[in-house]
Amino acid sequence: MKLCGFADEIAPELDEQIRCCKETGVTHFELRGVYGKNVLDFDKSVRIEVRSKLKSNGLAVASIGSPIGKVKINEPWERHFERFKIAVDSAEFFGAPMIRIFSYYPPEEGQDIHKHRDEVIRRMKAKVDYIKSRDVTLAHENEKGIYGDKGKDCLDLLKSVDSPKFRAAFDFGNFVQVGENPLEAWRMIKPYAVHIHIKDVIAKEDRAVPAGMGDGHIEEILVDLKNGGYAGFLSLEPHLKAAGQFSGFSGPALFKMAVEALKGICARNGIELAGA
Repeated sequence: MKLCGFADEIAPELDEQIRCCKETGVTHFELRGVYGKNVLDFDKSVRIEVRSKLKSNGLAVASIGSPIGKVKINEPWERHFERFKIAVDSAEFFGAPMIRIFSYYPPEEGQDIHKHRDEVIRRMKAKVDYIKSRDVTLAHENEKGIYGDKGKDCLDLLKSVDSPKFRAAFDFGNFVQVGENPLEAWRMIKPYAVHIHIKDVIAKEDRAVPAGMGDGHIEEILVDLKNGGYAGFLSLEPHLKAAGQFSGFSGPALFKMAVEALKGICARNGIELAGA
């Protein structure tokens, strides 16, 4: 398995992100932000700088950590679809095999997003159709408050869209935050999971903690992944200092702590990590 991370959780500055990743054996970025800008808002010079510095330091991009789908379902589709096209272009520019996406909030907080199921699926199918001839996969993250925040709804999306271009990014901590047992969600989503987000949460405190210290059942699921021959990415998104709607933050010291906790789980269970 390969170590990956949301490097903007380390620091806004690209050089510090790279330094910390190299120190900890993280070989790939889940590219979300640099210099306080989201990846979809990079200008040409930042794009070139990021790609050049990553390459010269032996690092690569596993996924574009986009905010696509993290908007209200009644917001204009055309404008959001144009943002999606930027995400696809970014994936191609950085050589990323995946784009992380979401499945929409309801029009107002507290409303039932399930009333908009048909529109959610229509939009997902339109995105999949756009990338049908491109070498990239959409990885849906089970974010709290969106259509696919619980296992059964993620499964509904995955079965309804029914495409190898649309798969799951499994986030342990997010399932804990919506009151689900990640083990039960894993049993449903496992056949579709192509990407793993390492975030753990203590349910009764709603607090993010290093891997294995919360209620995410991370160790059991990583062992299952190993036994199934998974050789993809384990992407650290620890949120150990702050968690916002569009980003999180840990800082270098806590990010390193998160990496070491994950490495400890892997070492105990004979899970080999490339580059670590």
